[in-house]
Amino acid sequence: MKKVWIGLLIVALTAGFAFAQAKGTTKEAQAMLGKAVEFYKANGQAKAFAAFDDPKGKFVDRDLYIYVSDLNAKILSHGATKALIGKTLIELKDSDGKLFIKELVDKAKGSSSGSIDYKWTNPTSKKVEAKTVFFQKIGDVVLVCGAYK
Repeated sequence: MKKVWIGLLIVALTAGFAFAQAKGTTKEAQAMLGKAVEFYKANGQAKAFAAFDDPKGKFVDRDLYIYVSDLNAKILSHGATKALIGKTLIELKDSDGKLFIKELVDKAKGSSSGSIDYKWTNPTSKKVEAKTVFFQKIGDVVLVCGAYK
């Protein structure tokens, strides 16, 4: 009987660890953003956007993905929701009414990098969750990656 309980405990702990690993961390989001910036600089916009938009590529991992906006809040690339590409989202609000894209581009206009918090639908859980995104401005575009909390 003791072996059964130990076995169940191991299964439960393993399942808990696997669930915890199903979400990206803020450190992983920052690392992915760093890799995306390097890739963009090394390969140019067209090749970078193709890589960022590939749902099976190296810039999409669980609930982590890269998106790119210009300084007018037009989405140029999006690893999770291709339907947003080409749309200007300056008036887009999160579930609390926060104009988060406007905040993001306003911050990017004043600083080459930073972060903001907002609530957004997690593409893997399909639930609205708190999120911290990190951004890096390169010329007139802003590369973004974030982690759900």
